[in-house]
Amino acid sequence: MEQINRIELRGNVGSVKLQNFENRKMARISLATNFAYKDKLGSAVIETTWHNLIAWEGKNISDLDKIKVGTMLQASGRMRFQKYKTAEGEEKELPEVLVSKLSIINDDEGLSCEM
Repeated sequence: MEQINRIELRGNVGSVKLQNFENRKMARISLATNFAYKDKLGSAVIETTWHNLIAWEGKNISDLDKIKVGTMLQASGRMRFQKYKTAEGEEKELPEVLVSKLSIINDDEGLSCEM
């Protein structure tokens, strides 16, 4: 049976860092998604989750320069865990989404712009 590792997110950019590697752009994006629900007492609660995204400019991703703090994005890709060592030598894993398709959502008209 086929295995699936797919994630779809829609949220707002908290930070974006662009880097160039051999004439190819890469963006590290923090994306906030909100989940709204009511607690046991009926009070509204908004739970915010932050996601680390890695997007390489290519076939389904272009114009990374258009992404700014507050931009609403829709992203799809796969989850992976990046291993690294801290300054103290402790091994850690950072969850991140390797983006395969990215769209800017235009809040004014509810339209999306394929990147």
